[in-house]
Amino acid sequence: MIMPQSLKECFPMIQSRGEILKQMNKQKNLKATFESWKPEEQKEFLDICTGVRGVKMLYDAFFKEVMNPEYAPHRLNSFLSVILKDSVHVMSVLPNESTRLTDESSLLIMDIVVEFESGGIANVEVQKIGYLFPGQRSACYSADLLLRQYKRLRDEKKKGFSYRDIQTVYTIVLFEHSPKEFQVYPGVYRHCFEQKSDTGIEFKMPQKFIYIPLDIFRKKQQNEDGKIHNRLEAWLTFFCRDEPEMILRLIEQYPEFKALYEDVYELCRNVEGVMEIFSKELLEMDRNTVKLMIDEMQEEIQRKEQAIQEKDRALKQQEKELTLAKRQNESFEQRIAELEKKLLEK
Repeated sequence: MIMPQSLKECFPMIQSRGEILKQMNKQKNLKATFESWKPEEQKEFLDICTGVRGVKMLYDAFFKEVMNPEYAPHRLNSFLSVILKDSVHVMSVLPNESTRLTDESSLLIMDIVVEFESGGIANVEVQKIGYLFPGQRSACYSADLLLRQYKRLRDEKKKGFSYRDIQTVYTIVLFEHSPKEFQVYPGVYRHCFEQKSDTGIEFKMPQKFIYIPLDIFRKKQQNEDGKIHNRLEAWLTFFCRDEPEMILRLIEQYPEFKALYEDVYELCRNVEGVMEIFSKELLEMDRNTVKLMIDEMQEEIQRKEQAIQEKDRALKQQEKELTLAKRQNESFEQRIAELEKKLLEK
């Protein structure tokens, strides 16, 4: 079987540059939107839609299109099973309403909360900038999942409720750009955290955290000439690689991913709809950039304030030492004067 040499050959529904521009020119609002973008943004949009580059699967709308458990539950089951290293089956997608600080200005791209047949809950987060998602924030998200499960079970079981009914909650975070702590482990792209005793005693604590630094995976894969060793790496390739040759290699090794790409490229045929998606992502990136700049400036201000405080403390210490030395000198001078007086008296 001859493998296709381009995305257009593999996915005939992909439109040409001319077809897309023709649709834009027919509608003034689409043309105006396109012309409002920067030249590099226009090129990126056309490259995605025409198959010059692959679709960015972490765009919120694209992810939800291909991973929607309502019409393709097996996809989310497959992804979560390889992430958790356990066979899981999603029973339902839970609403995003929660007790957490939902009004916080975060760099959150996508937030999916699902409940398994076992009763456990998983929260899947994709973060563009990892340092804004510290461990403390993960702990808050996990606590929110536990509280959500507790309230539901308590309401359902009433007096029959037992804390032993609580099942494991998973906080799964995919970093596009991981925090510096993860860079210390350049060859590791899956980190699992759970609570354990320092004595070895077994005591069930139903909170687990899994972090996937996609930037580290991408670099590792590039250093290995794009090899895909297992199904987990297949999923991560799907999410973070947009080079046509990598997409074709993925489909060759794991043909089931072709249907996922077909869904997205069918979505791309609606030029107006995909332009709206792209515009939202550009707006989100602008917000992220501004947020990052503000945070970096605040950190710089804090560093400078801390440096000033340290200098103030050092100056105060020097002043204290100088005052003490001056007093000692005065005491010495007084003693010398007393001794000289005694010499004169003799």
